[in-house]
Amino acid sequence: MGAPARTPRTPARPGLVLGALILVAAVANLNLAVANVALPDIGRAFGSSQTTLDLIAVGYSLGLAASVLYLGGLGDRYGRKLMLILGVTLSIPACLLAAYAPSDEVLILARVLGGLSAGMAYPTTLALITALWAGPARTKAIALWSGIGGAIASLGPLLSGWLLEHFWWGSVFLVTLPLAVVALVLAWLFVPSHVNETTDPVDNLGGLLSIVLVASLVLAINFAPVPGKGALAIGLAVIALAAGAAFLLRQRRAPNPLYDLTVAGRRIFWVAAVAGIIVFGTLMGAMFVGQQFLQNVLGYSTFEAGLSILPAAILMVLVAPRSASLVESHGSRVVLLLGYACCLLGFVAMLLLWDQDASYWVIGLAYALVGAGVGFAGTPASHALTGSVPVHRAGMASGTADLQRDLGGAIMQSILGALLTAGYASAVSAAIAAAPNKQDITDGVQTELMNSFASAEATAQQYPQYADAITSAAAQSFLDGADWAYIAGIVAILIGSALVSLLFPVKEDESRLLAEYHAADARTLPEAVPPPDDP
Repeated sequence: MGAPARTPRTPARPGLVLGALILVAAVANLNLAVANVALPDIGRAFGSSQTTLDLIAVGYSLGLAASVLYLGGLGDRYGRKLMLILGVTLSIPACLLAAYAPSDEVLILARVLGGLSAGMAYPTTLALITALWAGPARTKAIALWSGIGGAIASLGPLLSGWLLEHFWWGSVFLVTLPLAVVALVLAWLFVPSHVNETTDPVDNLGGLLSIVLVASLVLAINFAPVPGKGALAIGLAVIALAAGAAFLLRQRRAPNPLYDLTVAGRRIFWVAAVAGIIVFGTLMGAMFVGQQFLQNVLGYSTFEAGLSILPAAILMVLVAPRSASLVESHGSRVVLLLGYACCLLGFVAMLLLWDQDASYWVIGLAYALVGAGVGFAGTPASHALTGSVPVHRAGMASGTADLQRDLGGAIMQSILGALLTAGYASAVSAAIAAAPNKQDITDGVQTELMNSFASAEATAQQYPQYADAITSAAAQSFLDGADWAYIAGIVAILIGSALVSLLFPVKEDESRLLAEYHAADARTLPEAVPPPDDP
């Protein structure tokens, strides 16, 4: 095993280093969030189906989640700073391709490419925080990284909404370009190189299997509700199962596994990983469904829809620093459960209060609760992961922390999107069956009405005498489908709460287990050597 370098308690110029890392993460977070508010406009521009819109929304998370473990391992071996700079650089052409995509198929590919660029840059930000800070300073740095990053993601729809008021739909994908340039310069100048990295060879086969596993799983969920795509969804699910089995077998037998299953089996690690997947997934799911609800049902402008998410951003920024002190005083379990409680209240508010007559305050309340939940839960979830692994495995911990956001976002958006699609189509079908003139509705028109809300709007324009009835039925059908999604979110949150409540240790046991993990890791490592000088 390659000898890791010693870990400094804080880096030189810590404020500039942390600021650079947060800006790099901000590029990934903004790109993750900007598409949601533009989905109705994209649907109208290309005549996209609801499933295609789901894939556009989830494409970035798909590329990031599928690659993050492998690229995190490459960063541990070949240089985290190098991977960070390459990722931010690649994000620039990815954004340009998305902005000027000639079709929704090209837009999906551009979003996946953008996710791959973020897979290079984003995991290294938390890995470097883990390598450069220790103790309470690390907890505070993670809180700022998590809270500000989540808040920036929530601001993405606001910026996108303003752009859509003045420019074409593709402008939303250009919003991160100035930020990417600034982040690239700061990272080049201030982020140190080769700290606590390893010389172990990378498990390339395991990395490829992890990509196939995540990609096939997310795509299987997205295609499951699509008529005529059942065989494809089953085939993708079989591929995911086979890739998952092969990945586990490979990690057990590989001399230098990409994902150390011994470390992953530690209770603090795996419970925190699952808890984070659910809580960050609920945020992405709420933003995904909510933006379409605000524009399709309530008739908000793109800017108003983006502005409505502002309470989530504000609460995340206010809560995240407080969550760091709560983790130190009360332990991760209490803070995780507090975050889950807020997320649960937010989704209950969506289910019960979001209807065709919902006021802005009802919208803001639900988003504020979800934002507070992520602000509370984000810090302990990431803190538990990074604290329970040896520092030379920081890429594994940061990759898992990123999977919390990105795999959680991809899976929850896919599940909620699939339920939204299925619920919408079911409600439209029922409305058509009950229509007094159903015999006049051709199969082609019925297909267009069931395709998506944007498709129904286009159909209403073709039949102005029925426009009001079509639009009203489509809005109610969207609400019915959204309720399916909100219920799924509530169930996921309850499962996560039960998992944390039953299996995550209380503060005293958490401290004891972490000390045992660190002692065991110290016995298995060779004597540390000083890090090389920065270039």
